Amino acid sequence: MGVASLERVPVTPQDLTITPRDRRFGREERTPRWWLNNSPYETALFNALSATFPKGEAYFIESIRAFREQADEKLGGEIKAFTTQEVIHSREHVAFNKRAVEAGYDLEPLERTVQESLDLLKGRPPILDLAATMALEHFTAIIAHELLANPQHLANADPATADLWRWHAVEEIEHKGVAYDTWLAATKDWSRWKRWKVKSILMLLVTRNFVQHRTEGVLELLRQDGITGLRAWAGALWTMWGRPGIFRKVGAAWLHYFLPGFHPWNEDDRALIRGWDATYDYRQEPPQRRVRSAA
Repeated sequence: MGVASLERVPVTPQDLTITPRDRRFGREERTPRWWLNNSPYETALFNALSATFPKGEAYFIESIRAFREQADEKLGGEIKAFTTQEVIHSREHVAFNKRAVEAGYDLEPLERTVQESLDLLKGRPPILDLAATMALEHFTAIIAHELLANPQHLANADPATADLWRWHAVEEIEHKGVAYDTWLAATKDWSRWKRWKVKSILMLLVTRNFVQHRTEGVLELLRQDGITGLRAWAGALWTMWGRPGIFRKVGAAWLHYFLPGFHPWNEDDRALIRGWDATYDYRQEPPQRRVRSAA
């Protein structure tokens, strides 16, 4: 196949606005130990995800900013807004993780797994970090879509914690194309075949690690609840893949990543954002700390 176009593929909506919403959730509150449906299994899944976010989102920021000079003016503005959103996400999940610790959980084993995974990436070409970030951003975007499209996932959650996850989901949808558009700019001289091959291989590797490590994280948190063995495995797998089965429900959207012509904005789901913005009051303020120190 020939060399890809040097033009930025115009799939991200031209009227898209990426809005950092500076919110604080659950301050001065005690989050219940089993804050979701009074279920150790459902709580463990979301807690395991949250434990990855502070370090993971700092990695996303650096992976994308490494290619900032190759972005056009519009994409450059989107990268800046993405960075601000991710910094605030990290701040809020640090606060949430502290409340989980206060509720009796030890998140250090999960955080150590994230750090070990990041340590393995040191020294490899930055373009592979970008490809991994692009794959993980697809994961976060499709999970975010599912959370907002199907309110039952958080229907019986601690209110402040549910607000945190819905707010995070809104902004993950809003900036879901930034990593991909940065990838298109960074690989503008690659053939379509090479671009597809590298991004597909990285997605398969990321998926294996993501599913394996999140499962291990869930099982570790269940162990801390005194739930082990077959009971832990059965409950964890049913929660992730059966009912409510959020991983199963995003399976088709995950597969779309491998289709020719894929772009995160092939599905314009901004209606989910508008629905949330119409009913939720938020303050629109810049973060108080510099991006690099906050990340």
